[in-house]
Amino acid sequence: MSWHVPEEDLHAYARGELAAPALWSADAHLTSCARCRGVLAEVSDPVVLDTGWERLDAELDAPRTGLLESLLVRLGVAGHTARLLAAAPVLRRSWLAAVVAVLLLSVGAAHTVRDGEFPTLFLALAPLLPLAGVALSYGPALDPTYEMAVVAPMHGFRLLMIRTAAVLGVALGLNGLATLALPDYGLRALAWLLPALALTAAGLALTPRLGPVLAPSLTAGAWVGLLVVADALRAGAEAPLAPFTAAGQGVAAVI
Repeated sequence: MSWHVPEEDLHAYARGELAAPALWSADAHLTSCARCRGVLAEVSDPVVLDTGWERLDAELDAPRTGLLESLLVRLGVAGHTARLLAAAPVLRRSWLAAVVAVLLLSVGAAHTVRDGEFPTLFLALAPLLPLAGVALSYGPALDPTYEMAVVAPMHGFRLLMIRTAAVLGVALGLNGLATLALPDYGLRALAWLLPALALTAAGLALTPRLGPVLAPSLTAGAWVGLLVVADALRAGAEAPLAPFTAAGQGVAAVI
């Protein structure tokens, strides 16, 4: 070869002080030049050189920062928290699309099946969406980053609370937009809000003892059972279900 890396550049390369573009040129040259690799071996401290390669490997293997993670960091969220939060499966497009589909179907049913004063199907399904999101946000069977979350320097329940806040922000926002599509019902269309918060709180309270999957599952089952019993006990088809009456809303607020 007619050109070789100058020895002073090799010294700087070995110390990790060689800057681009000379660094790139030296990297490309060293891969094909045995002579320069030999000189580098003579001037390099093996420990420093190995450390440099390990640092390079770590930088190459580091995952790219996504749009959501970048936005969270700009909003002041710590980098490690933003990564654990952005990795939650409930913030992916598939989950969001499923939530939007459920809301559209329930809103459509409220417009087409006008059998009472309340959009019963919408009010019954809306509280389950944030609860389901919490169940999907944390756990060994559902979270693809669960192992990373376990070894992260924070309590697991704190991470669950952080992701719960994210789930509530997204789910309640989507529920609110769906509520705007039911202007004929007025404030009665907001009767899902307190039950949604109550179910989420109950699921979180049970999680430390029952786990992040079983706790919300039992809470959702109890909600469905309550609606079935309330439907069987209500006076007529036009009467609201008990959870959506003033007394039922009061109980949800207490929970």
